[in-house]
Amino acid sequence: MSSEMEVDKPELTVYNTMSQQKEILKPINPGKIGMYVCGITAYDFSHIGHARAAVSFDVLYRYLRHLGYEVTYVRNFTDVDDKVINRASKCGEKPLDFSSRFCEEYLVDMGALQCLLPTHQPRVSDHMEHIITMIQTIIAKDCGYEVSGDVFFSVDKSPNYGQLSGQLLDHTRAGERVALDPRKRNPADFALWKAAKPGEPSWESPWGPGRPGWHIECSAMSAFYLSPRFDIHGGGADLKFPHHENEIAQTCAACEDSGVTYWLHNGHVTNNNVKMGKALDNFFTIREVTAKYHPLALRHFLMSAQYRSPLNYSVLQLETSSDALYYVYQTLEDLVEALSPYREAICEDGGNSVQTAEAKEIVKEVKSEFETKMSDDLNTAHVFAGAFQDAMKFINVSITKLKKMQKKPRMSLVVSLVEVEKAVREVLDVLGLLTTLSYTEFLKEMKQKALARAKLGEEEVLQKIETRRVARMNKNFEQSDAIRKTLALEGISLMDIPGKGTVWRPCLPQPKSAATQAIPP
Repeated sequence: MSSEMEVDKPELTVYNTMSQQKEILKPINPGKIGMYVCGITAYDFSHIGHARAAVSFDVLYRYLRHLGYEVTYVRNFTDVDDKVINRASKCGEKPLDFSSRFCEEYLVDMGALQCLLPTHQPRVSDHMEHIITMIQTIIAKDCGYEVSGDVFFSVDKSPNYGQLSGQLLDHTRAGERVALDPRKRNPADFALWKAAKPGEPSWESPWGPGRPGWHIECSAMSAFYLSPRFDIHGGGADLKFPHHENEIAQTCAACEDSGVTYWLHNGHVTNNNVKMGKALDNFFTIREVTAKYHPLALRHFLMSAQYRSPLNYSVLQLETSSDALYYVYQTLEDLVEALSPYREAICEDGGNSVQTAEAKEIVKEVKSEFETKMSDDLNTAHVFAGAFQDAMKFINVSITKLKKMQKKPRMSLVVSLVEVEKAVREVLDVLGLLTTLSYTEFLKEMKQKALARAKLGEEEVLQKIETRRVARMNKNFEQSDAIRKTLALEGISLMDIPGKGTVWRPCLPQPKSAATQAIPP
């Protein structure tokens, strides 16, 4: 990560679900963090609820690295599961081939969202040996039992069961993914190993052929890649119970020195205030959204509320995120153009010119305010407000001043603008919003998405601009205003710029109310 913010790093506080309060992050091993995040069950294209979890913990990963930590980040793929088997059967594919395909599709989506690759991305199918060994240990310690080839965990042997979620032992939710089983000693006992069924993938074990239950995979893989005791375990809020509760019980039973210091859970993405998910068929896939909006606009939207808070999906919010990001990059593109005549002079200056006092204060405040927000449990809401917005204003105001200034004060302002741009880029980088493209190329991509939403081709827009130009020349202002308003309704803003003529850029559709609109297929 960039080291441009060489200042004393603040202490990071995170909300620990286990203690139900914010705590200062204190790693087990100074300077190092072990983090395990539950990934997807790979049986379909991922939706924006999955994207929020990925982006939330990618931001944490990036910020920990920004603070100087060496982070081992593990995110798993569940590629052996009832849902995978059932969907693969319907599609006439082998379950592991089927799930492998959707693991790869997920990685394509993560790349588009600029989520960094974790240190390790284990798949359940590659860790059967470790899973079976852990189950054997659990049985040996009298915390598990075998019945006709199935193995169950005995929750009665876990005295602190329910400590994370606050859930009492309640058979109405027993197993969550499986039906009630009269063979269980306690209705809340859950599967560690499932006996093989005809036509399903299976692996040899001491209890006969079969496959693991849902929960044991994360206990085994986190212990293998990190150790039974590590710093951060993350996932969606819906995983607190039963998944994470069962993980704790299993790992404590299998490993004496075990435990997670901080449990972090991201809030749901909701649709009309109902949790978005495949079971309710009220979701949008990442691909559906990014067909209309730039992936970084979606990323911005997913960070527009603090990660623990519910985030209600709306087209208006996506439009707002897209507009905010376009404004930032248009400002940076304008800055590149404004500074282009002075690039050689900057090199020749050799550091003789100093920043203005105003610029120094802005750079300081951008860095300070950003780290203050982020260190308060990753508060990404309104990150483009405050000092960051002041930096944008400073750039825009300064661009108009440059040509009118004398050489010495002009070079001071040029150097100031370079430093302000560095501070802005550093914020974007830590948030995962810094494009790998040139500003020009990035803006072009955003404009193409705007055209897709408006169902217009660029040639059509340019033709309307020409028609409007002729109308204005003929003093037919009613027609020219009508063209502008019609395009504005579709999210296309026309701007008359001296020396450049009329150009267009994306804007918030006006005056449509987009809050209740769904993305059309």
